[in-house]
Amino acid sequence: MFKGGMAGMMKKAQQMQDNMQQAQAEIKQLTATGKAGGGAVVVSINGEHQATDIRIDQSVMSDKDTLEDLILTAINDASQQIADTSATKMKSATGGMKLPGGMNLPF
Repeated sequence: MFKGGMAGMMKKAQQMQDNMQQAQAEIKQLTATGKAGGGAVVVSINGEHQATDIRIDQSVMSDKDTLEDLILTAINDASQQIADTSATKMKSATGGMKLPGGMNLPF
C-alpha cells in the first residue's frame, strides 16, 4: 500500500510538518512593498499582514479621494505579494499536496 509501510508514512508526515513550520517562520519574516500612483504611495507590510511603513508623495496630498484610493491599492498590492509568496512557500513545504478545506495555512 505505502512504500516503507506505516513507519515510512509517519516519517514523511513528520517531515512535512517540520517543513510547514519552517515555511511559516519564513513567512513571518517576509516584507512586501506595495505601490500605487507610480510610486506616489508606497506601503510596506510584513508576513503577518501588518503595515510597517507608509510613504506618501506630497503631490497627492491635496486630493483626499484619490489619496484614499492610492493607499488601498498600495496595501492590496503588498498584501497580494505576501499571499503569493506564502502560497508558494507552503506548496513547497507540503510537496504540492493540497490540504483539506479549512487548512489553508498559515492564514
